[in-house]
Amino acid sequence: MGKIILYIAASIDGYIAKKDGDTSWLHDQDFITPGMDYGYGEFYGQIDTTLMGAETYRTIKGFNIPFPYPDKTNYVFTQSQPPPDDQHVEFIRRDIEAFAWDLKKRSKKDIWLVGGATINGLFLKQGLIDKIILTVIPVVLGDGIPLFSGNTGETKFKLAGVKQFDDKISQITFEDPNCGTAQV
Repeated sequence: MGKIILYIAASIDGYIAKKDGDTSWLHDQDFITPGMDYGYGEFYGQIDTTLMGAETYRTIKGFNIPFPYPDKTNYVFTQSQPPPDDQHVEFIRRDIEAFAWDLKKRSKKDIWLVGGATINGLFLKQGLIDKIILTVIPVVLGDGIPLFSGNTGETKFKLAGVKQFDDKISQITFEDPNCGTAQV
């Protein structure tokens, strides 16, 4: 059974983007050391599937770069009529919770929950996030798109590890000790 892992970066105050969706601060040379991948390569090698919301997908497509996960199975969740699937992505409109539980059961590798806030909140509320790997960028944005949106309720995680990659970036790993037990 695959684990759903939210692997994501956020500001110190818990935002994944500015209010207008801008994420350029994530690549600011004041914070990011050129050439350092902060564990991304190792993480990427352990997954075979990505999950993301439609807004996150549109943001990625707006970077004007080749689709970054062409060697993975990629699902985009949408509430509106989706465009036709492209060569890298399948759009999912049906019951997200049932789809995710089924995917976890049949996955041989882990599953990357890419984001954004709405899908993160939904997965958290449904008890679908097994692990959170949170890369903290040392900036306070003051306002923006939160890590989780919606009424998620309380979920307790246990600290599984902390890495300091350089004098700027920290990565905190949390595990949900109860995740995966709701549906087996």
